[in-house]
Amino acid sequence: MLRVIVLGAAAGGGLPQWNCGCDACRAARAGRLAPQTQSSIAVSADGAHWVLINASPDIRQQLAATPALQPQHFPRSTPIRAVLLTNADVDHIAGLLSLREGQPFALYATGRVQGIVAANAVFNVLDRQLVPRRALALDTEQAVLDADGADSGVRVEAFTIPGKVALWLEDPAAANFGSVAEDTIGLAISTADSVGRLIYLPGCAALPSDIKARLRPGDSLLFDGTTYTDDEMIRAGLGSKTAARMGHLPMSGEAGSMALWRDVPLASKRFIHINNSNPVLLPHSPERAAIAAAGWQLAHDGMEFSVE
Repeated sequence: MLRVIVLGAAAGGGLPQWNCGCDACRAARAGRLAPQTQSSIAVSADGAHWVLINASPDIRQQLAATPALQPQHFPRSTPIRAVLLTNADVDHIAGLLSLREGQPFALYATGRVQGIVAANAVFNVLDRQLVPRRALALDTEQAVLDADGADSGVRVEAFTIPGKVALWLEDPAAANFGSVAEDTIGLAISTADSVGRLIYLPGCAALPSDIKARLRPGDSLLFDGTTYTDDEMIRAGLGSKTAARMGHLPMSGEAGSMALWRDVPLASKRFIHINNSNPVLLPHSPERAAIAAAGWQLAHDGMEFSVE
């Protein structure tokens, strides 16, 4: 059985975002909505050894709120055995800088993302003697090992998905801003004994048939829920970019994720990486009712579930 904890369910900026006065951010500041931190999950095969998927800028707060991830032994220790990165977005890698306290763990990412991390000297605060950097093999299930090579019990299969290079690496003069295949990956996460898998896709720009074909009826899905409509940010006066321009697939519409996943039998479907602009955050909104009617749940900080 795979145990899953949602550490953060929000998109970049969190909820409330520091400079945003949208409906959801105002509701969160007023205590009418629970605040949400930037997206990350933790998974475990045994409840004792944990693997983080993405390292949010909010990681210190997330670990403080999650007893299962706190030190168990004096003087210093951690149950975190590895960190896996799905891309090089700031809201998925900045938390690595908070894990610099001389603690061993393994860091997994595609060769492309490992190269990005290696090229930025600030990440040298992670001592390579303690934090080995390992390239994720694509389209092959592999065991997630800790810094010493011991098996965490977690299995992952990484695969490329449509996405976009991290904002801070965009080349305005290049096609698709310089994105390459390994900039964004999805993960099929399991244990040696689990039948179902967790399919984790927190950022996804399109849903071709080959991605859908990877899923099995017993799988559980955590999928990109950044916006409800493609032009949501523009209509709300919060920005000039569409969801597609940011590398995300909106929830609604015939070309949206709810419609595209409709014919895929799954054990469960949950949205994660929710932007503060998304009206599904408001409990009584018609958008929240629409995703519930389509069989989707909304992930939230502290949510726990299992995949068997």
